[in-house]
Amino acid sequence: MCVESLKDTYDAIVVGTGISGGWAAKELCEKGLKTLVLERGRMVEHIVDYPTMHLDPWDMENGGETPAEVMAKYPKQSRWGFDETSRHFFNKDEDYDYDEVKRFDWIRGTQVGGRSLIWGKQTYRWSDLDFEANAKEGIGVDWPIRYKDIEPWYGYVEKHVGISGEALGLPQLPDSVFLKPMELNCAEEHLKKGILNSYEDRVLTIGRVAHITEGTKPGSGRGNCQFRNRCKRGCPYGAYFSSNSSTLPMAEATGNMTIRPNSIVFEVMYDKDKKKATGVRIVDADTKEVIEYKAKIIFLCASSMASTAILMQSKSDAFPNGMGNASGELGHNVMDHQLGGGATGKIDGFHDKYYTGRRPNGFYIPRFRNIDSKSAKVDFLRGYGYQGGASRNDYGGIIAEYAYGEELKKSILEPGEWRINLGGFGEVLPYHENHMFLDYEKLDKYGLPTIVFDAEFKENEKLMKKDWIIQAQEMLESAGFKDVEARNRKTYIGGGIHEMGTARMGHDPKTSVLNKYNQLHEVPNVYVTDGACMTSSANQNPSLTYMALTARAANHAVEELKKLNL
Repeated sequence: MCVESLKDTYDAIVVGTGISGGWAAKELCEKGLKTLVLERGRMVEHIVDYPTMHLDPWDMENGGETPAEVMAKYPKQSRWGFDETSRHFFNKDEDYDYDEVKRFDWIRGTQVGGRSLIWGKQTYRWSDLDFEANAKEGIGVDWPIRYKDIEPWYGYVEKHVGISGEALGLPQLPDSVFLKPMELNCAEEHLKKGILNSYEDRVLTIGRVAHITEGTKPGSGRGNCQFRNRCKRGCPYGAYFSSNSSTLPMAEATGNMTIRPNSIVFEVMYDKDKKKATGVRIVDADTKEVIEYKAKIIFLCASSMASTAILMQSKSDAFPNGMGNASGELGHNVMDHQLGGGATGKIDGFHDKYYTGRRPNGFYIPRFRNIDSKSAKVDFLRGYGYQGGASRNDYGGIIAEYAYGEELKKSILEPGEWRINLGGFGEVLPYHENHMFLDYEKLDKYGLPTIVFDAEFKENEKLMKKDWIIQAQEMLESAGFKDVEARNRKTYIGGGIHEMGTARMGHDPKTSVLNKYNQLHEVPNVYVTDGACMTSSANQNPSLTYMALTARAANHAVEELKKLNL
């Protein structure tokens, strides 16, 4: 990928190269804008920079496990879990640390591609059940958009991303433009039938994932999923959607993209007379030099908290409390998804059944709580879904002692019993008091303030989690699974890796930061299209919505430029 820095003025600047930044770059470049793409981390090129993509455990020291002395350098990033196959895509805390008033698990990937290299690929549309919830319940502020506004953009990005999944026709979970779905295994099919027989409001389906499973176009550079389940190492086949395999190469192919890694954006510059942003200031991560770049429009896609931190640092006479912060909401309403609870069980039989490959996916049970007037009454708002999977244990789980010689060989060839896991995935409400702020008394090695989090799950989340654990057990038991056990691991906000909010969209500049097109109310040539823009969290994985909002905002920006409104 070509890296240049030959001028300081562009049509557009995109900050960040993850899910949102990649889409912003692709759309703006394809629409003819000379675009500078800035990434605070190192360059990662598709295939070239995937060092572990083909390695087996015996090819790596310690079987790929990370030594304790190395893991000690990742006290916060390791909360999510990684090993030597993917550690290179996670931050070192000593390089990009943050502080917590209450524990907050902020997992980051600081490189070209960001977390698009390590995301879980689950891709689900939202519905008006989600976009209307705040207004109906008097929570937070109303979304300034509805499903009809984003529906065509969902379809637009899905045709490019490639979404494997099954159409269900559910109002609370609109269907995407699907490629061939992956298959459930026999134990999962058993649970699906059990749920169908026992419940009228629930359905189990294969997960909807950003993997190409059929029909790749010649010359696209992306092939079909090989069912290796080594996605977080970087997918050399390009089946797994990432900025590196898809949107950034397409942006580069236009000849309109200039990409500059190791560029830490810390401020958006502002002309108070023209009432427009004029560009950004960066710190070069290698030289510590401060450099200015100018552009007509700016897309902040640095990740929810990083984009907001940039706005907070963009202070001036016009914006003493941070750019676009007249509402006082900048940094507030931190949200995530809550995980860490459910149930497990085993099923007798199916001893003659197994599965092919390592499917990089699981099953999904869509939300069934608080759907409509027919829904069962519960003591919490919103709802949750389930993600899970079934598999057969290996020999280590079925022999009391590891054997030697012939006994060991025989044991290895006999797979163990079928077990299943059902994990809840719940919505977190937007609370004003859940927030982030900047500590200017503690500067990092680039001279920038430390991000501090003060956020937590509250009573609604606790009641929701209690319900999904109970329901998980009941569904497994009703389907005939044995030895069903509840799982209730203590989790912390941020651990869902879907941090969002902090620069929310809304109708009113007095209560929100962004308008319906993701523009700052006060600075219309600045767009924020990553998770910072979210007004509520729904219970579905959010990346598909980020992509659709970004494509929509880029289209709007170009149209406004043509009209000379920006």
